Amino acid sequence: MASYIARRKFLATLGGAATAWPLAAGAQQREKMRRIGVLMNLAADDPQSPVRIAAFLQGLQESGWTDGRNLRIDYRWGAADLDRYRRYAAELVALVPDVILAGGGSVVGPLLQVARNVPIVFVNAVDPVGAGFVDSLAQPGGHVTGFTLFEYGISAKWLELLKEIAPRVTRAAVIRNEAFPGGNAQFAVIQAAAPSFGVEVRPVGVHDAPEIERAVTAFARSSNGGLIVTAVPLAVHRELIVALAARHRLPAVYSFRYYATSGGLISYGPDTTDPYRRAADYVDRILKGEKPADLPVQAPTKYELVINLKTAKALGLEVPPTLLARADEVIE
Repeated sequence: MASYIARRKFLATLGGAATAWPLAAGAQQREKMRRIGVLMNLAADDPQSPVRIAAFLQGLQESGWTDGRNLRIDYRWGAADLDRYRRYAAELVALVPDVILAGGGSVVGPLLQVARNVPIVFVNAVDPVGAGFVDSLAQPGGHVTGFTLFEYGISAKWLELLKEIAPRVTRAAVIRNEAFPGGNAQFAVIQAAAPSFGVEVRPVGVHDAPEIERAVTAFARSSNGGLIVTAVPLAVHRELIVALAARHRLPAVYSFRYYATSGGLISYGPDTTDPYRRAADYVDRILKGEKPADLPVQAPTKYELVINLKTAKALGLEVPPTLLARADEVIE
């Protein structure tokens, strides 16, 4: 009798498990696959691209999202080309994503032309209010929100650093791309600060590699010159700009760390990778039902000062100890 009862319990347990298996499998199959479009302002083979995407994927994973399991991510790489931005923006919107990550402020405008209702989270945008992306930082108001690159006031800091590391500089070429939002405003801040540093500043508008080479070469024909490379989409040309500064022995201040690590003299600007991790949180909240209009635009949390001592030595510059003491990173 005991053996008979034990056998019935075993069969009942087995039957219950068999019933539960299809239910569990069905629940996994029913997990909704969400879709994210990513439009980057860099090229796919740019050294910064995998770093930024890895930060974004890490942030998503921390919120329970995994590409290929409950998420599908479609990438497009604009490589600082406005025509590509427009074409890829249309391609991504046609895929009907739940949300789009805009990697760089320069890609937001093309996206807004075609993504009328798709939520957009931008990263590293300059002056999103002035560009018309959002109504205000605290209350974006539409279907767009994200993370700013910096305030325009930082532009004067670049001139200050140039004069501090190269006191003999009396002329500075300010490299910008006036086709992108923020270029003119950055120059205006530098120009306003220039008299107090005894430096004559000159705007240099550039769009492509040949134009950059012609402009820098022409500027370098006169003495006591230096360069300021503003925060515009020129990352795809950073090796050329750094090489030209070295060739013509021009002290140069750059807006982002990756210039200094590529051989540039000095850089000061925000961490451009961390906002991708932070953007993943906004994407997660939107996927879970929150509206971009209710998510305030956030500013950078950290600025980095990087000095390349090897480049300073090649230019015959002695970096002041006070400047070295303030550096977050010194490349020797």
